[in-house]
Amino acid sequence: MKRMIRGTAILAGLVLAITACGGAGDSKSGDSNVDSTVTVDTSAASNEVKVALVMSGSITDGGWNQGAYTGLEELSGAGFTTKYSENVQQADISSVLEGYAKDGFSLVIGHGYEFGSAVFELAPKYPDTSFFATTFTPDPTATLPINLAFVDPQYYKIAYSTGVLAAMMSTGGTVGVVGGGDNPTQSTMIKAFQAGALSVNQTKALDVLTGSYDDPQKGKEAALAMIGQGADVIAHFANTTGLGALQAAVGKSVKVIGFYNDQNSVAPDLMGTSFKIELGKMVEYLGKSITDGSFPGGTEWSPEMSFMWVPIADATDHNSAVVADDVWAKFKEIYDKVDKGEITVPTS
Repeated sequence: MKRMIRGTAILAGLVLAITACGGAGDSKSGDSNVDSTVTVDTSAASNEVKVALVMSGSITDGGWNQGAYTGLEELSGAGFTTKYSENVQQADISSVLEGYAKDGFSLVIGHGYEFGSAVFELAPKYPDTSFFATTFTPDPTATLPINLAFVDPQYYKIAYSTGVLAAMMSTGGTVGVVGGGDNPTQSTMIKAFQAGALSVNQTKALDVLTGSYDDPQKGKEAALAMIGQGADVIAHFANTTGLGALQAAVGKSVKVIGFYNDQNSVAPDLMGTSFKIELGKMVEYLGKSITDGSFPGGTEWSPEMSFMWVPIADATDHNSAVVADDVWAKFKEIYDKVDKGEITVPTS
């Protein structure tokens, strides 16, 4: 899963199986978990809006890219003209983005940190196309053109909250978290996780920053190392690497917390919840914003944590066999305070 990095620091991205050329294709129809409160204009105006989604990974990765693609499917079903490019190599990012702008697309979304610099450079050249990158702005001091927006997805708040829940699930006072890319965003997420855990009975939080988002074996090794040091709850921020961590924990009957998607099926008897990032909802929102003129151009958009994230365990918000309902209620009180900014979390 791509992480978002503030300032000039560049995130070592998720590298999924990449083909020689990023292919473009029509968005397909299908079911989606997009929040039903997001409504999409199906009038003639939506038919005039063309939305492109550009990704460096696959739409079947089960995480970062697939999540965004579900939103594109919803827009397609609502009458928007949609296209996507997946598995786009770093060297091809600018040309693929620019190709959609030249083709008259209303909105071009670069999905991940690696698209930040490219959209920053392209937006002034194509004022009739709105550009969005799913990342922090690469230069917080710069004035952004009105056809360009970035996003703060509240990673640090959700990481802190994950640490709180892990500590509440722990019986031995030690928990662990597996990180992905070796970059400032992941490092700060781990700090936030540790701060959240420490706030609950001084719970100790171990961590392993694997340096990869797509290496399940590294995830397994990291989880087993922390379990060997006493961790009785394992969480992750590492996409496919994180799946390896979850699988290793299951093999040791250790409780887990999922991330980015509903991962309950990986460990239905051991997973307290998963924190799902609402990427499909975000893409839907952006498409709708073009039709109603509310596109957050010129800003680093900062939605509430409750907009970007949702705790989910199949059809409910938590597994009461793993996290007792009274414990969950206490967690939710803290979660809501974090969302409202009433609890300060590490941001660097």
